[in-house]
Amino acid sequence: MRYVLIGISMMVFLVVSLAGFRGDMSRKPPLEVFADMDRQPKLRPLEPNDFFKNGMSSQPLVKGTVPRSEPIVLGGGEEVYPFQKNHPVNTGFAEGTNTVASIPIPVTMKLMKRGQERFNISCVPCHGGQGDGNGVVKFFGFSAIKDLHDATVMKLNDGQVFRVITVGSQEGKGLMKGYGTSLSVSDRWAIVAYLRALQTSRLGKESEVPARFHVKTEPKKPAAEETTNE
Repeated sequence: MRYVLIGISMMVFLVVSLAGFRGDMSRKPPLEVFADMDRQPKLRPLEPNDFFKNGMSSQPLVKGTVPRSEPIVLGGGEEVYPFQKNHPVNTGFAEGTNTVASIPIPVTMKLMKRGQERFNISCVPCHGGQGDGNGVVKFFGFSAIKDLHDATVMKLNDGQVFRVITVGSQEGKGLMKGYGTSLSVSDRWAIVAYLRALQTSRLGKESEVPARFHVKTEPKKPAAEETTNE
């Protein structure tokens, strides 16, 4: 019992020693547990640097670098940047708590292909390639995956689907997590566009399909009756 009390006393002493003086002013150097994290080798933006031929610390962007602030160009030519936090394109809200009824950016074949690509990467593991909830995770015990052709999903407008992709189901309180930090705004709208095409292919009517996508088929000819010679 004596050793237990001694152990507890030592633990209390250590806790008080390490945490009890946090925030106090001291002229002594701070305790550096990982010194490499406190004293990292770095160069200031305008500091000369003879490592590069041009003698500059800040170098031009590597060829092919994708800018993080590339704007989304709307149909009327308006440019929307990611830092415009309250714009309907970035939030999915038209006004107040009302979500936008339809996709606010131009829906092109390029956007659809991008949406299919992102859907296959981010959505297929759970929802499956057909969006019917038969993704690979279902075989690992996750049985409550939403069928994207379900009536409750079909009745959501495009802005609501965008919000689910952004913050997750039930505004972040449901089973699905949000992808707002891993998918760009345009990629999220691209997924919405592809999802609508996927839903139309399953439950849509022929009249809803644009005429240029109609495939003309010739009626099948009746198979010739086989005759046997006796």
